[in-house]
Amino acid sequence: MSHNQDKTSAYGQGVVIFVYLAVLTALEYFVAITFSAVSILVVVAVIKAALVMYYYMHIYKLNEDSGDDTHSYAYKTGTNRLGLWLFLLSDAFVFAGLLTVRINLLGLTRPHLNQILGVAVTAVLLVSSFFMNRGETAMAHGDKKGFITNTLITFVLGLGFLLGVVMVEWPAAAAEGLTASSGTAGAVFYMMTGMHAFHVFTGLIFLLIVMNNARKDVYSADKHWGVEAATVYWHFVDLVWIFFYPALYLIGKLL
Repeated sequence: MSHNQDKTSAYGQGVVIFVYLAVLTALEYFVAITFSAVSILVVVAVIKAALVMYYYMHIYKLNEDSGDDTHSYAYKTGTNRLGLWLFLLSDAFVFAGLLTVRINLLGLTRPHLNQILGVAVTAVLLVSSFFMNRGETAMAHGDKKGFITNTLITFVLGLGFLLGVVMVEWPAAAAEGLTASSGTAGAVFYMMTGMHAFHVFTGLIFLLIVMNNARKDVYSADKHWGVEAATVYWHFVDLVWIFFYPALYLIGKLL
């Protein structure tokens, strides 16, 4: 798939990647409820993460030539892009640490959680990434209206995910006796989902900012670093959940 595409082809690529991600998500759910092969679940998560990083987060752009003019927009964008990825890398260590805690403390066991709700909020976040990709694609082709529409849909879906976790999943888990003070499983669950929810919340603020900037014609097809940054950050939030979802809902036997 080419990196430089017309708008229709770019939209089409986004659809293809979304279908891949949806099929892989369905596959990991099927594997978990039928024979619970941890190795397969890990491989599926890694493949999903690779697709998101390359096609949605555009990690290949780190190799783009930004030129030698330190005052040019391209050079500044290249520098900003490197800075953003370094920040995400450092943030990834925080989430990796949480995953390590979950593995060390819970092993091949998991808390009793609502499976339907888990796959539902996962699907919502996955769909939000699809629309965020469409929004960025629209702005990259000078379509401000398309960007605002798709980013607004992303915002609504992201808010739905956040409320689903904090306002539905947390109370449901607490009703089953899983609280932050009930034991190791509760502490791990609320720490992992709480840290992720906070990043979703900051991502929603980021989306509001870039939508407002777009409304003021701050961005154009050639100059839209803010849009790219918001998009990469939002997909990073999705990337983290790609690993958190199976770690909390699918891998291991119920406690």
